[in-house]
Amino acid sequence: MPYGTQHARTCAPELEKALRSGPFHVALRAAITARGLPLHRVRHLLTQHGVSVCVTTLSYWQHGARHPQRAESLRAVCALEAVLELPADSLIRLLSDDLAHDLADIRADLFGEALSVGGIGQGGIGEGGLSADGFGDRPGEHRPAAHSYRSLAEASAVRDRFLTELGAPPDGGLRTVGLHERVRIGVSRELLGLDSQHIVRAHVDGVDRYVAVHHGDPGCRTRHISVRALENCRTGRVRRHRETGVVVAELLFDARLRSGDTFLFRYGFEDGTAGPSSEYLHAFDAAGGQYALQVRFADGKLPARCQRLAQYSPAAPRGGRRDLPLSDLHRSVHLVEPQVRAGIVGIGWDWD
Repeated sequence: MPYGTQHARTCAPELEKALRSGPFHVALRAAITARGLPLHRVRHLLTQHGVSVCVTTLSYWQHGARHPQRAESLRAVCALEAVLELPADSLIRLLSDDLAHDLADIRADLFGEALSVGGIGQGGIGEGGLSADGFGDRPGEHRPAAHSYRSLAEASAVRDRFLTELGAPPDGGLRTVGLHERVRIGVSRELLGLDSQHIVRAHVDGVDRYVAVHHGDPGCRTRHISVRALENCRTGRVRRHRETGVVVAELLFDARLRSGDTFLFRYGFEDGTAGPSSEYLHAFDAAGGQYALQVRFADGKLPARCQRLAQYSPAAPRGGRRDLPLSDLHRSVHLVEPQVRAGIVGIGWDWD
């Protein structure tokens, strides 16, 4: 049963306010109170979703003594949204905000089991071209091959090793103010390449680079993937890993930023080395500013359907799906996220 997809009851004003502004423990306590359930009953209902949480842990969570962090705990939070008849992602969203400052320490727990997380929301590390099994799939439907969860975890480990070699910490001293990406799909339905215009703000003194990560589609040839420094930056060191399709590139600025300085730069990756592509997703380490994504298709048959895709942790359900209009004239589809959340977001398409 999908978690958090039902909103059977009208929320009381206090609960609505708590879900809107948090923090997590206040919203959880308000939801439990609104449902009139004792904690032992909540625990029993969770077991019906295949989730085991003791009453003591639930008490800690609703009083702010502890916060769910590990993947098992996040699965429980998703189940709580269903048990308490809350909107999908309403508790997970608050939890992501609460954990933003500690994300570097718990990233392996949140994403390492399933996702290759680069993050443009915070920390001077970016990643695109991310795919995950199951996004948009329907029974009996064939889609081009996507990354398995295991391959994404392996790619995440490769990325982290490269970042260590480059001397780039998880938090590179930058916050994303805005990111606009333009993805190009070729006549053979392959990912040709992408251009990214990025606006960042330094939160420490001395930042002079950004580390971008491209995760190609299965079967890509990393030695043929090129990095382009397009505006206000130049290419530094580049690392490639053939088995996982990961390319990591330094983009060097012409000055050292002071805390509070903003910087706009543009870069891209030229790929075109893999088979048919069916989605483009971007991973965010933490909440950030605006994200806009446009996918443009070359001459030939257009996709039959395009959808927004999102997932805010491997434990959370894949939600936020909605059909996106595809322009026949301009052969493109786009989405705009006014304020991104930690997790992954992007566009998937069906060719048939």
